[in-house]
Amino acid sequence: MTRIYLIRHGETDWNNKRRLQGGLSDTPLNENGLRQTRSLALRLKDEKLSAIYASPLSRAKVTAEVIALEHGLAINTALDLREIEAGEFEGVDMGSTNMKVTELFTEPHPEGGLPRIPGGESLTDVQTRAWRVITKIAADHPDQNVAVVCHYFVILSIICKVLDLPLEKMGNFRLHIGSLSLIEFKGNQAYLALFNENGFHQDSRCI
Repeated sequence: MTRIYLIRHGETDWNNKRRLQGGLSDTPLNENGLRQTRSLALRLKDEKLSAIYASPLSRAKVTAEVIALEHGLAINTALDLREIEAGEFEGVDMGSTNMKVTELFTEPHPEGGLPRIPGGESLTDVQTRAWRVITKIAADHPDQNVAVVCHYFVILSIICKVLDLPLEKMGNFRLHIGSLSLIEFKGNQAYLALFNENGFHQDSRCI
């Protein structure tokens, strides 16, 4: 059985300001985010990780680097683990829109399917590229524990795939900053074993 820990990166100032940080925003961790990475590292220090993968965006990569120190591992970066590209909504203050961030990407398109923000991606695009990475990791690391550090929409798109849920249901989940989820592969079958563990942080915000 291969176990893949899905880790949402630590907090950034944009999380506090509710600004939409997509795949084109390379925002750094703030002080609280760095504290969260250390508590994540402590939570995972006894898990005997064989590999760590991360989005190349600094908020995910730095989170992964702190965890990797406990295991003496190098970071494998994968471009397809980056956050959704939000196009013209990149950096927008979501508090000014009276919308939840997931609503931008899950409201049905008039012509069918999920919307693609002008200049950006759809959730279907994100799920396709993220699932491709996850299945390759599972194939490359049979019967091993692996950590994958990435982003809100990426993790939830993976979980929707595991649970065979339509992406339109993504807004029904709460995924905290710096949280830990776990999927397990037995052969070609994937299972959700843990979701949104975050109680090891003193501060556990969602967005």
